[in-house]
Amino acid sequence: MGNQAVFVVNCGSSSVKFQMVEPLTGKVLLKGRAENLQTERAQLFWEKEQRALSKSGYLSVLQEIAHRMRPFENDLLGIGHRVVHGGELFQESVLIDTNVLDQIDQCTPLAPLHNPVNLQGIKIFSEAFPHLPQVAVFDTAFHQTLPDYAYLFGLPYEYYEKHQVRRYGFHGTSHRFVTKEAAKQLNVPLESLALISMHLGNGCSVCAVLGGKSLDTSMGITPMGGVMMGQRCGDLDPSLVGFLEKKLSLKTEEVMDILNKKSGLLGVSGVSEDVREIEKAANEGNRRAKISLEIFCYQVAKMVASYIVPLKRVDALIFTGGIGENSVFVRQRVCEWLTGIGVEIDPSQNVTGKRGVISPVDKDPKVLVVPTNEEWVIAQDVKGIVDA
Repeated sequence: MGNQAVFVVNCGSSSVKFQMVEPLTGKVLLKGRAENLQTERAQLFWEKEQRALSKSGYLSVLQEIAHRMRPFENDLLGIGHRVVHGGELFQESVLIDTNVLDQIDQCTPLAPLHNPVNLQGIKIFSEAFPHLPQVAVFDTAFHQTLPDYAYLFGLPYEYYEKHQVRRYGFHGTSHRFVTKEAAKQLNVPLESLALISMHLGNGCSVCAVLGGKSLDTSMGITPMGGVMMGQRCGDLDPSLVGFLEKKLSLKTEEVMDILNKKSGLLGVSGVSEDVREIEKAANEGNRRAKISLEIFCYQVAKMVASYIVPLKRVDALIFTGGIGENSVFVRQRVCEWLTGIGVEIDPSQNVTGKRGVISPVDKDPKVLVVPTNEEWVIAQDVKGIVDA
């Protein structure tokens, strides 16, 4: 093959996902993941191999992945790293150097769970493959086109000036990919489309995209804002933090842990953060499971409807992410909530379709299911930077 593939590394707060991807075709040549890191349940999945990890720390796991990649070294043209938070410093993907590393570190207070492990991944692979270009691709970069009235909060302005407090948005790589794919499927130039993209997975965000540019998005300064998610609360009254501190005698970090890891679908349903398990429980009559799904679908639909304000019109809605691509019920219920703005889906297409248009042929706005492929976007960005 010879220098035609990109190794894509995605370091999460408790996992590492990786793929070896051909940037021109999107073909996946190798993939795997390490899960439940820094716990006794840590496991490594390498292609079809699955085994428990005796050393579950980030450093040892990344070193093992780098070691296993040695035989493929000559096939790689570069390594792409997903970086969660680039603040206002990065509006596009960049070649990593010491200055970029320092700037990513400057953004750590905005993403304390993610940026440190992103930096650790960059460090390990830079040391293991020093001759290969390392490229950072930022979740936040796509949303740097938001106008100031969409990204500023109703706080003293000096908090933005001095501490960069503002809406940043996330899942930018996914929203960028699926909106381009939707334009191809609709056979309409992306530049002329008003789209609303719903990335619904364990983390969820909704994004208004006009002419290929993000105008507004639901997540805020961190990935906890917006609609209710698997374990995250989404938007709520800020005074609730102080209320829970006093009522439950908790510290701020303990309240934030509840809002980030024990809330959302998991907290309301009491069943799971996994929509598949919640739907099963709801079908068996579990009331809390039913209401958790209804809250979720209602909040997603309400966020979608609000984006008529910046877009003025909606040409198409896009479902993506693990829930958006696979839950027939969620797609149906979200669209039922949106009948007031003319949204309609074909029930048979919704049941059978995991990609493509699921709305009636003669109905606008169109509704599409578009599987996301963030790794391919990262691989394409790496190739573009290396070629340049």
